[in-house]
Amino acid sequence: MHPESKVQTFLWFQDGLEDALNFYTATFGDVRVNELNRMPDGTLFTADFHIFGREFIGMCMKIDDGPQFNDSVSIMIQCEDQAEIDRYWNAITAEGEAIACGWCRDKWGITWQIVPRNLRDFLGNSDAAKSEAINAHFRTMQKIVIAELEALA
Repeated sequence: MHPESKVQTFLWFQDGLEDALNFYTATFGDVRVNELNRMPDGTLFTADFHIFGREFIGMCMKIDDGPQFNDSVSIMIQCEDQAEIDRYWNAITAEGEAIACGWCRDKWGITWQIVPRNLRDFLGNSDAAKSEAINAHFRTMQKIVIAELEALA
């Protein structure tokens, strides 16, 4: 393995790494798998891959009471429009779960933030009253609906 970047995200899956890679490829499209390392029984042990150019290493090792993914670390996908938000959100939550404010969790436990690229512009509106209204409404959302934020801006 020769990483392209000094910083990579390492993901420890308790199981399902190969299924996760297939899902991410089908969902995001812009996925490149560089290297796969298998156990003698054929089970995928590690994978070096990119999602939208971001480098990841996945390892699959089931350990009783081993590490689990949690919401303290998430992967943010900045979307260009509502169709892109809907596509990713629907794919991830189909077997995962909706959380709040654009956050959702896939079936492997990885937390994603599916947000519009201009989310900070909405939340930081220069009009204090509008900013407050947008922020209050944003906190009630699970999947972000851009038109609802635009209506308040």
